[in-house]
Amino acid sequence: MYLDRAVEEDRRMAESWKGDADGILVFTGLFSAAVAALIAVSIQGVSPSSQDDSVFYLANIYKLLHPNGSQITIPSRLSDPSSKFTPPTSAVLVNTFWFLSLAISLTCALLATLLQQWSRRYLRVTNPRYSPHKRARIRAFYANGVHRLQLPMTVEALPTLLHLSLFLFFAGLSVFLHGINLTIFRVVIVWVGLCVIMYACLTFLPLFHKDSPYYAPLSSSVSFCVTGYAMVYSRSSKGSPVLIPMSSG
Repeated sequence: MYLDRAVEEDRRMAESWKGDADGILVFTGLFSAAVAALIAVSIQGVSPSSQDDSVFYLANIYKLLHPNGSQITIPSRLSDPSSKFTPPTSAVLVNTFWFLSLAISLTCALLATLLQQWSRRYLRVTNPRYSPHKRARIRAFYANGVHRLQLPMTVEALPTLLHLSLFLFFAGLSVFLHGINLTIFRVVIVWVGLCVIMYACLTFLPLFHKDSPYYAPLSSSVSFCVTGYAMVYSRSSKGSPVLIPMSSG
């Protein structure tokens, strides 16, 4: 009876892990391709352009060949190639946000692939061809390791990292569009603001409505912090002693 229930529970848990991993892999594949395409454009802003160098030298050659002719002005954005190139701050911010977003997204894809392997291995090692008594002990041994090493928390952390990657992409997109066109920037920043507000509502909604089907990866963490703060506040208000850890310094 123990083995029957354990096999059913393990199969359900492994299928849940595989489902999460499949969804993450699909999203990260499309998302990483979009971020990489934009990085190919934004990376040009943090390195000197060979075309600008050519225009700079051609303008100076024209001045030397026509000293008394019509004057040509060199745009201010074209600096002397011999001087040290300093990329704009906005270009540095955009590439920092997007490269970090791409790195986190690829890390999520790697962890999702490992999660699929972990689930298959768990099902294989917990169902060996031994006697029922020995199989039960082996299953209990590995199930204890899953909970002791907090594997379910690792699975829950993957969507959190993926959402962080998406918000970093939105931040870089806002900075990028601010230097391109203000009208497009305003339209996009309004949508990003609505997404942030909606995400915050989904995060805090389970705190006020316990039967809410809406949920975000950070909802459990926020609920834990709020509950802990409420317990500490209630104890202090009742006069019971509250231990405050002192720093080692």
